[in-house]
Amino acid sequence: MLRLVARLLIFVLLTLVTQIGGLAYLVALGLARLLRVRHEALRLGLFLLCYGAASIIAMLVAPSFGRVPLPCLAGNGETLAAQSPLYCVLNRNYVAPELREVALALAEHVDAEFPGTTTLVVDGSFPFLDGFPLLPHLSHGNGRALDVAYYYEDAEGRFRNGVTRSPIGYFAFEQPATGDVLPCPAQQDGLSLRWDLDALQPLFPNYRLEPQRTGAALRWLATAGVTRFGVRSVFIEPHLKQALGVNSSHIRFQGCRAARHDDHLHIQLGRSGGV
Repeated sequence: MLRLVARLLIFVLLTLVTQIGGLAYLVALGLARLLRVRHEALRLGLFLLCYGAASIIAMLVAPSFGRVPLPCLAGNGETLAAQSPLYCVLNRNYVAPELREVALALAEHVDAEFPGTTTLVVDGSFPFLDGFPLLPHLSHGNGRALDVAYYYEDAEGRFRNGVTRSPIGYFAFEQPATGDVLPCPAQQDGLSLRWDLDALQPLFPNYRLEPQRTGAALRWLATAGVTRFGVRSVFIEPHLKQALGVNSSHIRFQGCRAARHDDHLHIQLGRSGGV
């Protein structure tokens, strides 16, 4: 009974984190029984083979479901890459084809203005099934939402290409300065995803948001991104919008029930809800 419960929990966890991992786990269990594989290391290897095969199949089949993968690694002239290969390993780098065009065009624009700049993306969506949750996000369920990491500079003002403060691109917040308007000063109840994670902040390196590239990205999204590619909204905290001097109705606050957006940008195309 305990083994069955453990396997069920593993299945659920792998499904929630990777979408296809639970199915790969079931296939691996079936193969292990068929081949009479009992050693745990061999069972793990069998699962990794099944998961790798499932990921390759997902990459080939996802376009039929209206999803395409974003680049995983920078190189060979690529100006767009996943912030970490982990996002590709977990199959969280899929978006609608239109959104991939937005991300590629954004990266090319920032690189054209500031040569040698790599734009990093974090969570997109899973490869299949509109409405399948991509936790902990409230959206990202239909391939039309994408998170983009900020550009950073070090304490001496030197741009750090391909580097973020957080090892996963999230949760290293750009804190409001004294006097900045706080949009949700009392939003601390259990119904909110607006985590401050104060205990983590001292662990991150002393980098700060690089304003020129970040401002250029926001201005492009609010102009060409809207008119040419159908960007509906870009979520950012009010104090950063003010500091970067970008005034557009498409650049807006995401609301008090959603996660903070002073550690990343959230790009959203039309026909999508939530944050």
